[in-house]
Amino acid sequence: MLPLGTIAPDFNLPDVISGKNMTLKDVRGEEGTVVMFICAHCKYVKHIEEEIAFVAEKYQHKGIGFVAISANDITEYPDDAPDKLREQAEDQDFDFPYLYDESQQVAKAYQAECTPDFYLFDKDLKLVYRGRFDAATPGNIEPVTGDELKDAMDSLLDGEPIFEDQKPSIGCNIKWRG
Repeated sequence: MLPLGTIAPDFNLPDVISGKNMTLKDVRGEEGTVVMFICAHCKYVKHIEEEIAFVAEKYQHKGIGFVAISANDITEYPDDAPDKLREQAEDQDFDFPYLYDESQQVAKAYQAECTPDFYLFDKDLKLVYRGRFDAATPGNIEPVTGDELKDAMDSLLDGEPIFEDQKPSIGCNIKWRG
């Protein structure tokens, strides 16, 4: 996992919604920034995507910027092609940029391993949380709440230390090119 305190790696990637390239500066929030690696086909993402949209909308109003990035190999996984990502964003009413990392270099820079994978950076773009959204998975009965990410954002916004027991995400491995 990317070490806490790491400065957010920059990027310049196309947004599947607007068609414009976006950088970290474009998506950065005044109080912090969430970078999440998701995709359209993963059952773990599908399980929480509605709540992701809800949480993002709520926290963007508090000064947290949000961006989603998909880095999967679309040759092997065509359900994660940019047009499918755009459909997912429209179906879920994502109100944040959804970027496509064709080279997979950004995913590697963030040491992303799976979808979904969440990173929270403070206003100085230092990593303060990395891990899962919450304990919910398609195979358990835990409710989808986003509590672990929300607790980290609340602590950041309140100027309090972020809990150290950060659990890695569980999901589908990023589909790396062969």
